[in-house]
Amino acid sequence: MPVPHPTQPQLRRTLLRDNAFHLLRDAIVTGTLAPGERLRDTELEHWLGVSRTPIREALARLEQAGLVHTVPGRSTVVAPLNPRQVHDAQLVVSAMHELAVREATPHLGPTHHNAMRTANHQLAAALEAGDPDTAIAADDAFHSVAVSAAANHAITAVLDQFTPLLRRVERLRFSALTGRDSVAQHDHILNLCTQGDAENAARATRTNWNTLRPLLDLPTTPAPHQHADDEGHRVTHPTT
Repeated sequence: MPVPHPTQPQLRRTLLRDNAFHLLRDAIVTGTLAPGERLRDTELEHWLGVSRTPIREALARLEQAGLVHTVPGRSTVVAPLNPRQVHDAQLVVSAMHELAVREATPHLGPTHHNAMRTANHQLAAALEAGDPDTAIAADDAFHSVAVSAAANHAITAVLDQFTPLLRRVERLRFSALTGRDSVAQHDHILNLCTQGDAENAARATRTNWNTLRPLLDLPTTPAPHQHADDEGHRVTHPTT
């Protein structure tokens, strides 16, 4: 039998799910939904204006990205920032962007270069205005040029899964003056791309993404304090 064509309700459901995902993701990144906050279906339905099904699908995607944690049959909460998970995600995302630039550079033309240049100007303006959310969007626009031109679905799939986990750290970077270093780094990447130097452009891209690393040394729960008692046994006291 012939494969049926997608129906309008299916398309609408996909759009609702994606919209719910992006709104929830952005609320977590900006801190509107704080770590540990419980996400109740009825409250989310009222806020997002969609039914439970697309919300549940969006939450499943957010859990896969490490932004929420679900206890089946009990509750869904905003996940705390896990330094180890963010570290692992940074390594993967950095490698994927490096690969994308290496693959894309030979195929980039003036239109691509202009898009990268425009995005970097928008990034500079957002940083000057102290607008980290617009800065993240501009940074995405810059890097997405090479990702799109690489036309590698595996790269796109990996980035879709792991990039959301870095959003909160990226926001820290673009809220600080050190985020302005990215503008100069982007200019360097663009110059190498226009020269057709794929290898050095890829290395410069990896360097740019590695600027997140200093922000990955985030506070963790302190270890209990230990000392020896009078008989030499180790005694543990909870840290206050």
